[in-house]
Amino acid sequence: MKITFKLYATLSDYLPDAARKTSAVALDVAEGTTVDDLIARYHLPVKMCHLVLIDGVFVPREERRGRALRAGETLAIWPPIAGG
Repeated sequence: MKITFKLYATLSDYLPDAARKTSAVALDVAEGTTVDDLIARYHLPVKMCHLVLIDGVFVPREERRGRALRAGETLAIWPPIAGG
């Protein structure tokens, strides 16, 4: 099934070179693939996966292991961002 995977700020460094310009990559993933599966597949530091959204809806850390992605969804992840 096809999904869109987006990584922002410093996490975009984990995307393939061609995808860094848009911060997104279209993926074909198996049914049952979870948020945590993609975090592991792309070797993302778990502590850096601060804000996780699926189609704009926040996914709390404790739900990421069991939240399977569905065809057409967009998974977006941001690192912690400081500002002032």
